[in-house]
Amino acid sequence: MKLEICSFSGYKIYPAKGKVFVRSDSRTFRFINGKTESYFLQRLSPRKIRWTQIYRRVNKKGISVEVRAKRTRRTVKHERAVVGASWEEIRAKRTEKPEARAAARQAAKDAKKSSKPAPAKKV
Repeated sequence: MKLEICSFSGYKIYPAKGKVFVRSDSRTFRFINGKTESYFLQRLSPRKIRWTQIYRRVNKKGISVEVRAKRTRRTVKHERAVVGASWEEIRAKRTEKPEARAAARQAAKDAKKSSKPAPAKKV
């Protein structure tokens, strides 16, 4: 069952009820009764007629509870250990000065180079 909406009052129109007015530009308007059709043809604004849904919407009538903005959850950062490194080790590396980290990296690179055997010569 499809309900139509009155073009003037905004009320629901049940099947087999109401009137349809088709303007010369082929636009259709549905009215719940002759009263709404008459007001429409008199070019009265539904915003100024107190019993229409449009008036009630414009003038904020019938709203019993004000809608509050929906609360959102804030993301919380959790610091955790990773396999092979405890949280204390990770924190120590983070707080370490960049120069010290660069020096440690260079030392590790030098150690790797020195432990590598010299490539065999082809005969």
